[in-house]
Amino acid sequence: MPIAVDSVTDSSVFPEQVDVVVIGAGIIGTCTAYELARKGVSVALLEKGVVAGEQSSRNWGWVRQQNRDLHELGLAMYSLKRWGELAQETGRDLGFRRTGILYCAREQAELDKWEAWSRQAREQGFHNELLTAAQARARTPGSTSQWTGAIWSPTDGRAEPSMAAPAIAEAAKATGAHVHQHCAVRGLEIAAGRVQGVWTERGLIRAPRVVAAGGAWNSRFCHHHGIELPVANIGGTAFRTHAAPDILTVGNISGPGFALRRRLDGGYTVALPGHGTLNITPHGLRHATKFYQMYRAKLAKKLKYRLNSSFWNGPEAAGKWRNDGPSPFEAIRILDPAPDREIVATALRNIAREFPALRDVQVAAAWGSMIDTAPDLVPIISKVDRLPGLVIASGFSGHGFGIGPGAGRLACELATDAAPFVDVRAYRLDRFSDGSAIRRPEMM
Repeated sequence: MPIAVDSVTDSSVFPEQVDVVVIGAGIIGTCTAYELARKGVSVALLEKGVVAGEQSSRNWGWVRQQNRDLHELGLAMYSLKRWGELAQETGRDLGFRRTGILYCAREQAELDKWEAWSRQAREQGFHNELLTAAQARARTPGSTSQWTGAIWSPTDGRAEPSMAAPAIAEAAKATGAHVHQHCAVRGLEIAAGRVQGVWTERGLIRAPRVVAAGGAWNSRFCHHHGIELPVANIGGTAFRTHAAPDILTVGNISGPGFALRRRLDGGYTVALPGHGTLNITPHGLRHATKFYQMYRAKLAKKLKYRLNSSFWNGPEAAGKWRNDGPSPFEAIRILDPAPDREIVATALRNIAREFPALRDVQVAAAWGSMIDTAPDLVPIISKVDRLPGLVIASGFSGHGFGIGPGAGRLACELATDAAPFVDVRAYRLDRFSDGSAIRRPEMM
């Protein structure tokens, strides 16, 4: 595994019964478990591999409000505030720094789109700055582009993916949560039409409420119980550099063909926005028509399509298993896809062209990931009407790291029947099955 993640120690006692089981110890699952434990709810956080072993340690590390889908903005604004509180509250460093995010544009059409979004975002209380060409150049003194302008959010920030979810998991454990790694959940125990617990590779844990936060594996887990969760797992690629000159006056910058985040170790995390791979799979084919608007709006020209072994044994494969026998979740403890070397090479060329000071920068490590993506790029954080006791937190579309604290609070509230702190209608699962038109994604 090319990612070095802070280690988490398991709890000493494996519970027989809790109030809530949380499946998956990525950023969403750990935040959910932490919020539940803070409320005094008995909770078990179960992970088939290691805490943050998959997408939660492989993302870009951006913590942003800017350029969110407007339906997601309230969750993002709360999450940004919560990121600022967690270090002091938990006594642990999550790597969070409020260093601002800058989006630069060469085309006026891009600026016009951002300006229109900003006007609507101000109605929700979010404020950023639209920069002139001269102001954009002043904030990027080492760049070669003659920017048309930029959009700047000084309150946004960054965090270290290898540190954040492990720190929150340890905080959840210190607050009373049971945390167990290398413990796959094979399926739900269901009786009288509702959830009664989970079957794990170590046996049954009784619980009347379960939060499924399994990332790329969530759709296959739900399908095991006849619940259709229309998400597509899109393969992403990113890399980190060795220590390199500090050419940014901001923490994160995005421009045509690159995204850069300054790391605490003196290097950069680099990505090529929007580019990735879509594996052809049984689950993907089953829900393909729901993704028409997304592919048309965002990804048609940036995705590669592949038929490979994931068709038979990946998180979107077909196949059945029994809750008292080995499951697909034990077969692949950590989903570790190979990075796309073409994407790495292109992004490296792009940053060298844009920032001559980075011309000699070297790649320290590159990695692949699987990003659970909803048809409208808005997450699914929802109770399941046909199976009382189950809450799904899925389809975060590459945005989950930044909105993890808010999503964790909302999942906690749904699991305990508390009043949600945000309007949940945009996040409901049945928006994809009740005849509602699937919206074309606004932003990414």
